[in-house]
Amino acid sequence: MFTTPFATITSKTEKKLTLSLFYLLIIGAIVLVFFNNILENNAAPYGIFSFELAGSLNKSLEILNSWSPLAKIFAGLSLGFDFLFLLIYTLFISLLIHKINKRLWLGKPFHRIGELLVWSMRITAIFDAIENAALIKLLVGSTQEYWSYIAYTFAVSKFILIIIAIIYIIFNSAFLLFKKTSKIE
Repeated sequence: MFTTPFATITSKTEKKLTLSLFYLLIIGAIVLVFFNNILENNAAPYGIFSFELAGSLNKSLEILNSWSPLAKIFAGLSLGFDFLFLLIYTLFISLLIHKINKRLWLGKPFHRIGELLVWSMRITAIFDAIENAALIKLLVGSTQEYWSYIAYTFAVSKFILIIIAIIYIIFNSAFLLFKKTSKIE
């Protein structure tokens, strides 16, 4: 049977893991926002996100050339830290999907969709790591066009998977809340 990696953990462990990942997510997001604020300028209005989504060597080089040597160090720190952060956010999203899926859809055919989304977060982490590696290659001086293309392709793919997962969480959370409130009345 196809199950999620969280299927065998106890409720107590699941709760502790959820809270731990939530706190780590908040701390990680604060660190990344700090790094990103230094990277924002006219060429990169969204900082590292502009770099991720540059899509061409010319645009990537324009962004890199707009950053001071200190900003480039912060870009490198941001990309390095993102290797840790990608584990945190994908595990957190996976765990939320698992929890919602277990409450709403256990024993129903729709349960498989949630399980697939849990596993898709592993793919998201791989996409994010490939994107980071490509951006690091550009940051350290590679002028190969394909690094910009690889970073763009994997960034877009990563964001699509994250958006799908978040939509799943939001709609199913609303459905769960609706189900609970309709039982109370």
